[in-house]
Amino acid sequence: MKFETFMLHGLFIASLVVCGLILAAMLTTTTATPPVELAHDGGIATILLAAPSSCALPPDGVVCPRVAS
Repeated sequence: MKFETFMLHGLFIASLVVCGLILAAMLTTTTATPPVELAHDGGIATILLAAPSSCALPPDGVVCPRVAS
């Protein structure tokens, strides 16, 4: 029982160290490239106009089949 407890404590400490190193790496990282822009300033109308409308989901919920080309 003593060996199992020792191993569990060791694994717990090792996991805390790994998590701490990952957190420290995330907090101290520097960006070499500009950040990715996920949102566009055009608004929802621009996004809806850019979306393909050739295969809209039908009202019955069946997914559109792919056409083999």
